[in-house]
Amino acid sequence: MLKDITLGQYFPGNSVIHRLDPRTKLIMLVVYIVALFSAANWVSYGLMAAFLGIVVKISTIPPKSIIRGMKPLVMILVFSGVLNLFFTPGTHEIFTIFGFTLTWEAVERAAQMILRIMLLITGTFLLTYTTSPIALTDGLESLLSPLKAIKFPVHELSMMMCIALRFIPTLIEETDKI
Repeated sequence: MLKDITLGQYFPGNSVIHRLDPRTKLIMLVVYIVALFSAANWVSYGLMAAFLGIVVKISTIPPKSIIRGMKPLVMILVFSGVLNLFFTPGTHEIFTIFGFTLTWEAVERAAQMILRIMLLITGTFLLTYTTSPIALTDGLESLLSPLKAIKFPVHELSMMMCIALRFIPTLIEETDKI
């Protein structure tokens, strides 16, 4: 199961998304995340999913790789969904069991939360799939360079991120051996 984790892996390619500047990708990812957390209804979630689907298609990354990368997150999705099901108040009650009331609002909220997490993870997967760790590090360092004026260790932070991304596959391989 651990071999299915593809976070941090780079899939070389020649698509428009692969050729984009890493700074552009990082800024677009931040904008995407803000828009995703601002989404309030099914129409906005549908638009976000459609946008992400178009980007996946343009990037030429096989959807199978993205789905395979989601497998280890199933427990997080289930846990998040269950918590939202039983702890979201609402007025349209479905049933009550052991003092917990399930409402239609809770079902909708749980479905939206699961979809939001899946879209968030897929967006970040696309960044690492289409950008090499070195390019990502250079882009992050460039974007954070104004913080050097206040003595923030931008280079060190970027280097730590690069090292972490490079060692994720090695860490997964070693964990699988254990």
